[in-house]
Amino acid sequence: MSNDPKPLVKILMGSDSDLPVMAEAARILDRLGVVYDLEVTSAHRSPERTREIVESAVQSGVKVFVAGAGAAAHLAGVIASHTVLPVLGVPLSATDLQGLDALLATAQMPAGIPVGTLAIGKAGAANAGWLACGILATSDSALHRKLVQERQAMAAAVERKSAAARSRLSEILGK
Repeated sequence: MSNDPKPLVKILMGSDSDLPVMAEAARILDRLGVVYDLEVTSAHRSPERTREIVESAVQSGVKVFVAGAGAAAHLAGVIASHTVLPVLGVPLSATDLQGLDALLATAQMPAGIPVGTLAIGKAGAANAGWLACGILATSDSALHRKLVQERQAMAAAVERKSAAARSRLSEILGK
């Protein structure tokens, strides 16, 4: 996490136990050099704190919120109720429903208070980081270039893996 006092992305999570998953969003932001901040707050147990965090973040220049929560998963919706900035919700597996409850709670926001909903768990958190960067890249050409380079690197990795798979197949088949 950067020490820069002006984060562009605010990562919020409902519990400190969510950190191993939400760290995936931070990992992507770090990789692309995007300044962020992270806090634990609860839509249910600390609603006033949540409101204050959102309002303070907006005033300090945050451009995108990433929110991870499990079970009833109202954190992203509560954040969205306090700002018109993009809110990216990451449903987390915290109950016997393995995140399906959180997915539905995050995705089913009332019209006019949108939350961009990602996949359940680590892949969703990572994609929240990528998507936050994509949103920021609409007004940051250097970040846009980094994202293009990352996509090119991903494509090149697939080509290398394909060549390796063909080579292994030949070995397996004895050709």
